[in-house]
Amino acid sequence: MRDKGSAPSASDFAGIGLQFAASVLLFGYAGQWLDGRLGTGPWLLIIGVFLGAGGAFYSMYRKLMASQDDQGKGPGAGGS
Repeated sequence: MRDKGSAPSASDFAGIGLQFAASVLLFGYAGQWLDGRLGTGPWLLIIGVFLGAGGAFYSMYRKLMASQDDQGKGPGAGGS
């Protein structure tokens, strides 16, 4: 675990990338499974992929903004 004032490491960013990929794959698989059960074609697969990507982007954005806030570079930090 890193200190609050330290810069994010490469492993922090690799973790964000793995979380993004896992979200897209998990929601895509769930959509495919539901398509098979309900016979809805590729629609739930497509919706699942977009939901997974959207959630992953939101999570990534929050983590990156929190990282900038920890370094004092985020919005409202008073820098010019």
